[in-house]
Amino acid sequence: MALAAFYLASELFTRVITAAAKRAGVGQGQVRLIREGIGSIFVVLAIIAVVHLSGLTSEFTTLTISGIVAIALSLALQTTLSNVISGILMLLDNTLRVNDIIQYSGTKGEVVKIGLRNIWVTTEEGHLVIIANSQIASGPLINYTAGERLLKKL
Repeated sequence: MALAAFYLASELFTRVITAAAKRAGVGQGQVRLIREGIGSIFVVLAIIAVVHLSGLTSEFTTLTISGIVAIALSLALQTTLSNVISGILMLLDNTLRVNDIIQYSGTKGEVVKIGLRNIWVTTEEGHLVIIANSQIASGPLINYTAGERLLKKL
């Protein structure tokens, strides 16, 4: 019964925070991140409450809580870590360089910045497009200016 009340309280709190974020003009991706973060915090708190009420030893409680926190953090940071790892692999592979002309998913332009999480591309129309590294690594990428450089490596 207590878990059901705890769940309802967490849902109410999440909805209030989400509505406030939407009113403030926060993007859909950020709203999703907020919901996931609040949900993770409430799951950890619920497990702490269950373990505390069950009367288990403090060593077991500490190990359980630290394991749950580690899992929650890894799930919350999954997308960011995927982008960083993809960025590192692209830098090591020398797939992209600044000033390369690329095309990805209908966007064609010049690479102006390469970061660990994303790359910045200016299109022929002058628009700035920011693409996540994990998307670049998984999708079909056409690099018009790096053909000779990449073929020499084979």
